[in-house]
Amino acid sequence: MNLGKFLKNKSKNNFVEPDEIFLDSKNLQNFDRQQFEGRIEKTIPKKTINFLGVFFLLIILIFGTRLVYLQVQNGDNYRKRSENNILEKVNIFTERGIIYDRNKKELAWNKKSDDPSNLYTRAYLSPGFSHLLGYVSYPAKDNAGNYWQNEFMGKDGLEKKYNSQIKGENGSKIIETDAKGVIHSENIINIPKKGNDLATSVDARIQTELFSLIKNLFENSFTGGAGIIMDTRNGEIIASTSFPEYNSEILSLGKDSKKINSYLNDKRKFFLDRNVSGLYAPGSIVKPFLGLAALIEGVIDQTKKILSTGSISIPNPYFPDQKTVFKDWRANGWTNMAEALAVSSDIYFYEIGGGFENQKGLGIANIKKYAELFGLGEKTGVDLPDEIEGIIPSPEWKMANFKGDPWRIGDTYNTAIGQYGFQVTPMEIVRAIGAIANYGKLFTPHFLLEDKEMEKKVEIINIKKEYFDVVHDGMRQAVTYGTALNLNVPYVQIAAKTGTAQLGTAKNKVNSWIVGFFPYEKPKYSFVVMLEAGSSTSGRNASSVMRELLDWMSINTPEYFE
Repeated sequence: MNLGKFLKNKSKNNFVEPDEIFLDSKNLQNFDRQQFEGRIEKTIPKKTINFLGVFFLLIILIFGTRLVYLQVQNGDNYRKRSENNILEKVNIFTERGIIYDRNKKELAWNKKSDDPSNLYTRAYLSPGFSHLLGYVSYPAKDNAGNYWQNEFMGKDGLEKKYNSQIKGENGSKIIETDAKGVIHSENIINIPKKGNDLATSVDARIQTELFSLIKNLFENSFTGGAGIIMDTRNGEIIASTSFPEYNSEILSLGKDSKKINSYLNDKRKFFLDRNVSGLYAPGSIVKPFLGLAALIEGVIDQTKKILSTGSISIPNPYFPDQKTVFKDWRANGWTNMAEALAVSSDIYFYEIGGGFENQKGLGIANIKKYAELFGLGEKTGVDLPDEIEGIIPSPEWKMANFKGDPWRIGDTYNTAIGQYGFQVTPMEIVRAIGAIANYGKLFTPHFLLEDKEMEKKVEIINIKKEYFDVVHDGMRQAVTYGTALNLNVPYVQIAAKTGTAQLGTAKNKVNSWIVGFFPYEKPKYSFVVMLEAGSSTSGRNASSVMRELLDWMSINTPEYFE
């Protein structure tokens, strides 16, 4: 056998390799069919290969055609467009969070605008909410059309205090425009994030009515007024309104310069939130605090009576042969502490405040000490901007303000009835009265609903319950037969204290106050209404406002009396 024949026979060798035997599909016992073991492999059909070839050819033709269109036929046009077009990064303005009252009623919200820049406008519930809610300043452009302020900024009230929470985050997009300003493409690169909503403790129904009642007294010559209702169990503010007020939407837009200038030039101070930024002589509403101080210091007990014949006299420091007379507002006769609170006897509090004959007094140091114990003369910490602190007169204060004139017993007398240099904010008072109502818990007033952190900010005033009960009794008697008789309503028991602070040398103007709490047996809410600089002969006063509000609440919000 020659070599060529051998090789030829070798190439036709039909020897079957062992592994080929095991590919026989009949040997199925130990094969995994899921892995295609034991299957005879099949070749890809020629038809399939041809189909795929045609498909890929079509793809190449489509892309090739498009490439020719872009690069050859229109390449010059697109080159010119790219040279003239501008890519600009612009803001997508987000929406501020909505501010709600405790019943989910919108107090501040967003309205759609026709402005092509996607700016919306801020809307507010009105009237009665401007100082509480505040206003915003809108994003602003320079003369070249560039934004130098690119977001909404809270400028007053809750809008300012909680700006970081409710402002949200702007988004942005890239816009391609040509030389004629025609937009050719837009691509969002950052999605705007809406601001967080704010749920407040305010009941819009009560606040609206309270504002309306205060405003109605403007015709009776009061220049302004304020009112607050606070939950004595946690410090939540149910209503807080101040008159007069500005229009939040007008200030936010900033376009009505005539109206804005009228706010600025009006002597009634439209921008003043009287609840937190107004200082007023409190008058007799400080007497409950002096009563507690006198009981604690043992100056007097609750049963001892002091005679008020209408006035007391002491030697005149400037004219020794003359007397300085301190008058009561009327002759109140013999009164113990509860009765003195009920009829608001000035003589009683002159004597326990500064002493007279055999009756020792607290003295100005103790008056200041116990006023401060209830938070008077300091900021309350309420979550509103621009709060100021009150003033409690003292020898140091007098020395700083009236140099060369020493402190005198008459200064103590006047301070004891809330006159002289004594000044408070309504927010300080509603907090302090709340602490009397709840037996010594001085909460931090706040507007966020169920704010656990703020509710923890409470100071405990350790005073015997029996002392609080004496003051409670006196404030209740003020309603049943005393100076707050018009609050003696059938649907809820009220405890209250009136105050009338005389203003100026002529004393023909007064600040009218009513403070108190309800329900009497289980106090839940403290209140204050203050009417500023009204006529001393006016037939209506702060008590009138509170009575009308209570009547309205008995019909529309009776749940507050339960």
